[in-house]
Amino acid sequence: MPEPTPETLDAHATDAPSVTPGGDRPRYRTQPVSFVRRSGRLAPRQQRAWDAHRDRYVVDVPRDVARTSVDPDFVLDVAGTFGRHARLVVEIGSGQGEAVVAAAEREPDTNFLAVEVYTPGLAQTVLRASQRDLTNVRLVQANAAELLATALPAGSVDELWVFFPDPWHKSRHHKRRLVTPSFAALAERVLRSPEEGDDGRPGGRLRLATDWAEYAEQMIDVLDAAPGLRNVHGPGGVAPRFAGRVLTGFERKGEKAGRVITDLEYARV
Repeated sequence: MPEPTPETLDAHATDAPSVTPGGDRPRYRTQPVSFVRRSGRLAPRQQRAWDAHRDRYVVDVPRDVARTSVDPDFVLDVAGTFGRHARLVVEIGSGQGEAVVAAAEREPDTNFLAVEVYTPGLAQTVLRASQRDLTNVRLVQANAAELLATALPAGSVDELWVFFPDPWHKSRHHKRRLVTPSFAALAERVLRSPEEGDDGRPGGRLRLATDWAEYAEQMIDVLDAAPGLRNVHGPGGVAPRFAGRVLTGFERKGEKAGRVITDLEYARV
């Protein structure tokens, strides 16, 4: 078995192997991921919230080869996790939780699942949710691609949000970008298909936003070509700013730097 490359080690330095040598699966990830190691140190308020409310909000998932991996045999019981059947919105890369917590407070009849790899972001989201005593938010610390591939039931998601993913602006790092043809296939898998009949609901929605123009162009090229997705605003079209996305500090910073925000919206077909 080949040794991990230095790039792989850097990307997964916090991800300890979870299978023994000689097993059928690799002892480390063989594909690049869209994140790298960052500090997991929590601020005092975050630590207190994490200690007090982690069990209430964070869903523990069985791991595969790393601390943010997902056992491919695991399937999330969505209704059991939230204690009810309801519309499901999944945010990938929820960061500090500003968008998902604001949306959950605004839409109490909708379930929101936040997916994030960085513990401080998760802890801040737990803090925000607990301050509002929200019951319709859950968090998963996991590599989103693995969660979409196997853990979420097919057709279970009403909206999938990807707001300001890392643009990996250097050409040699483009392979780390989240939005690729393989991601499009995963989005198709989890988004709800349109219901048949005159009164049927439309298909699930994929909503994206980026402040990196070149990445926006790549997103459009990739997603317009996906057979199971339709650009709601026509081929090559961009969407108006999604009203359900609160203005975060990150977005303000991008606008202050003169970067144009691009929103995209795709429907499952």
